[in-house]
Amino acid sequence: MLRIDSIDIHSLKHSFLLFWHKVRLVIVNWIFERLSPKQKTIIAFSTDAIVALIAFPMAYILRYGQDFTEVFISHQVADQTIIVVMIEALCFYTYGMYRSIWRYASTPDLIRIIKGVSLASLFSLFAIFLYNRLELTPRSIFAINWLLLIIGLGSWRLVYRLLRDHSLTQVSGRFDRVIIIGAGSGGEQLIREIKRTPSLNMKVVGFVDDDPGKKNKLLQGIPIFGNVNELPKIIESSRSNKIIIAIPRATSEQMCRIVEACRNANVRFKTLPMIKDILNGKVELSQLRNVEPEDLLGRQEVNLDENSLQTLLGGSSVMITGAGGSIGSEICRQISTFLPNQVILFEQNEYALYKIEIELTQKFPNINFRCFIGDVRSNDDLEMVFKKFHPDVVFHAAAYKHVPMMERNPAAAIKTNIFGTYTLANKSIEHNVKKFVMISTDKAVNPTSVMGATKRVAEIICEYLQAKTKTQFVIVRFGNVLGSSGSVIPRFKQQLKEGGPLTVTHPEIERYFMSISEASQLVLQAGAIGKGSQIFVLNMGRPVKIVELAKQLIILSGLTLGRDIEISYTGLRPGEKLFEELLFDFEKTLPTLHPMLRVAKAKSTKIEIDRELNLLRDKISNITIDEVKIILKNLVSEYNEPTEDINVNSISFDKTIVIH
Repeated sequence: MLRIDSIDIHSLKHSFLLFWHKVRLVIVNWIFERLSPKQKTIIAFSTDAIVALIAFPMAYILRYGQDFTEVFISHQVADQTIIVVMIEALCFYTYGMYRSIWRYASTPDLIRIIKGVSLASLFSLFAIFLYNRLELTPRSIFAINWLLLIIGLGSWRLVYRLLRDHSLTQVSGRFDRVIIIGAGSGGEQLIREIKRTPSLNMKVVGFVDDDPGKKNKLLQGIPIFGNVNELPKIIESSRSNKIIIAIPRATSEQMCRIVEACRNANVRFKTLPMIKDILNGKVELSQLRNVEPEDLLGRQEVNLDENSLQTLLGGSSVMITGAGGSIGSEICRQISTFLPNQVILFEQNEYALYKIEIELTQKFPNINFRCFIGDVRSNDDLEMVFKKFHPDVVFHAAAYKHVPMMERNPAAAIKTNIFGTYTLANKSIEHNVKKFVMISTDKAVNPTSVMGATKRVAEIICEYLQAKTKTQFVIVRFGNVLGSSGSVIPRFKQQLKEGGPLTVTHPEIERYFMSISEASQLVLQAGAIGKGSQIFVLNMGRPVKIVELAKQLIILSGLTLGRDIEISYTGLRPGEKLFEELLFDFEKTLPTLHPMLRVAKAKSTKIEIDRELNLLRDKISNITIDEVKIILKNLVSEYNEPTEDINVNSISFDKTIVIH
């Protein structure tokens, strides 16, 4: 005989539930998936008509109780019911009650039902008045009928949604038990998405929120356990194995504390996609991602003045130099959303230009993208583009930006950053460009590097030429961007893959950071509100120690500093400063219409740029690095050459630069 205590009751129960779930899933999917939208509407309309057919006689029953049988005959209830049902069904259909998707039925749909039923009740009352002057029909019947209709129509829609949602629930046991941090709107939307997306294989077992007023409350029927500090205990008691951070606008301090708590709880964690990516349709809410260093920086969301940008870019011909680079390519994406007439992508790197062309033509098929491989230092290349495409606005992002590399190759920095800007700016003036926006850098302030000094000269060139033309020259100065080619984050990630160590030049070195998207948006905004001869300084927030960024990246990678990976200090590289600056000592800033943009009151320069650049061109064929620095010093009085020795005795420059 089989003993009862030998039976695994839990296994039997689980097997039965799994079997019933599969049977119900087949039935529900057959009903919901195989029917066409028209068939579903017919079924819904018929169901509402049946509810109306039941509701009106039921109103009489509730009104008269045991006397209903006599009243039913004497008051001609059957005739009245036919009239009322026909009118109500017609009102339901014409009011648009069948345009909603009932799987997502919520408060707005209930309000629509109330309005539709109220309208139908008024027309029914009027019709019965015409039928019998309401001599045999109590007015209360219509009030009772109104209430019964709302209950009936709303209830079966609720049952539909519950059945539909429940049919999507995973009961196989192969799911992650999830804790959501953040019992606000983000968490509420996320749990709805999880319920609608069974492929995620997640079961939310609870929320965590720092608001003490939410503790022990329910959200979507799921308990809110406590705050972030209690996370390890909550994880253990709920047997959770995954955390999702659902606080879209968390500050850097909040994110750092949450990440640290997740690490202490020894559990996997993800976060929601960027809000801007969800709104732009790039990702779905359910497409969770790893927490990135950008999240820990706590940057503010950029709100643009879209009217001014539409005025600048809409229907215009816009040219971007360095269009394949990190900043240049993002500027191309941002510009394209404002539907310019054409976008001219000017780039020296063939593969980079190919990649951005493929991306843009797929995302914006209705925009004319003109891709041109060329060099900003080449007068012929620029003349061909300007003469053929006639740009109205130019965004100049082409530049050499790597500080140590330019210390070893000052020729490249001078040719591209100085003479490239000079040639492009003059060509813009010659072809009546309305606005020229140059992207500068914080390294142009009190420069200690060749790169910084050449970018400061580029700023001076724009200021100098502004006095001679109607073309508006706008300069935008900002610090480092996270994730750009050659920046510290990709380098750290590569070093993590290789097992370390993570190399930091100095334990005290600090830099300003912002995301590529944020920087590009503010560049466009500065271009829109700039009136010429202005240096815009972006609100870069607080500077970040590079070593702290390295430590955060180690934590986000699930590693432990000192045990799994090390940080080593290599010393400052040629041209590097410990602390970057956004303003010269003599500069002050003024506010603008945008809170994240300020205008620097720059010191006017009396340098004769044409004469100085011609002098540099005359010497460029054979010049030593010391002579390069002397010339840069003459152009930029604040330039202080680095103390580090550069093992380059002399550099030969070619004569391919064209000055006009």
